[in-house]
Amino acid sequence: MRRKQRKESSGKSSTRTGLPIALVANLLVLGVLGYAAYLESSSADAYYRAIQEDEWVEWASFWAFGLAGALFVATAFRQWRATGKLPWFAAGVALFCWFVALEEISWGQRLLGYRPPDYFLEENFQQELNIHNVVDTRYRMLALKGVILGYGVVLPVLAFLPGPRDLFRRLGIEASPLALAPAFLATYLLYVEYPWTHTGEWVELMLGLGFLFAALQGLRRYPHEAPTRLGTAHPALVIATSWLLVIGLGFANAAVSRRLVSRHPETIEAARSEAQALKRDFLTRQLPTKCGLHKRIYTYKEQFHQDYLLEGAFSRLTAQGLPAARAEYFLDPWNSPYWIRSQCSDDRSRVSVYIYSFGPNRSRDSDRWQIVDDDVGAYVIQTP
Repeated sequence: MRRKQRKESSGKSSTRTGLPIALVANLLVLGVLGYAAYLESSSADAYYRAIQEDEWVEWASFWAFGLAGALFVATAFRQWRATGKLPWFAAGVALFCWFVALEEISWGQRLLGYRPPDYFLEENFQQELNIHNVVDTRYRMLALKGVILGYGVVLPVLAFLPGPRDLFRRLGIEASPLALAPAFLATYLLYVEYPWTHTGEWVELMLGLGFLFAALQGLRRYPHEAPTRLGTAHPALVIATSWLLVIGLGFANAAVSRRLVSRHPETIEAARSEAQALKRDFLTRQLPTKCGLHKRIYTYKEQFHQDYLLEGAFSRLTAQGLPAARAEYFLDPWNSPYWIRSQCSDDRSRVSVYIYSFGPNRSRDSDRWQIVDDDVGAYVIQTP
């Protein structure tokens, strides 16, 4: 009798808490979308900085997927103990989340400053150690859409139906909560519409939060035998706290990554000399530029078939100690790519073309017109 009363009480509690959990989770994911829209419309510079590599949006995405992966591992372990079956689905989702987290930060390449294998320097347009940018863009977009809709919308809807729900239970498939479907659907629609430049960065953060909240809810399906403070806390509070943790860690990591850099004067001076050599290459042959051009120099060389750059002043610095691998792929002393940027005003009265490196912090600081902060570079053309 007492057990029955406990179950009835638990059911009422679940009903009472279900709405706040869903509301909080969806609002927090949609809040990222709202903030992105506000930032894009109110401050182009702040928006531009937020979506750069190693800034808070990228790091928050890393932590969202990374923490989600850890929680899915805990769910898999609890599921195995409760059912005795191999928790293949939860373990697979955990591996997926960790893979995405490491892809977000290019497996630590920019943080540690190591040179990726030649294959990625040649085949990855970002010249970074990540796999998703090697895949054709169409397939990459299709895969991401499939993950968002498949895991976040289709599986939960099917799990709501008696037949598929029983099948999922037998197969050990743990679907995302149906209550999170609005957040996943909004993420999908944002990716399809792509209203702003680099919208994909916000999509990745929203998706990471969706997986994190799904992991938190999945963990509650298999309560621990000895409840912890986290296990007894109100689920909506846990979700809100996890959101604050992810965003806070994102800002903290962005700040730390700016400080864990090599600022040796001789390294910076080497970058300045290399940028001047690249400038001479562009001035000598009047290499093609156009308004709005912004590319890694290796990508530029490939796209415009400017093999001369492999024999120019920059390449000849190998005689003074420039490593051949850096010369071949136009990498700076921190093993990040050199860039070429060209910007013009509407009436062509103002033109700025410059070569630059991300500098010691390995993060883009320069704006459309000039080299700023710790970026290292040289102006090819600057008028007035």
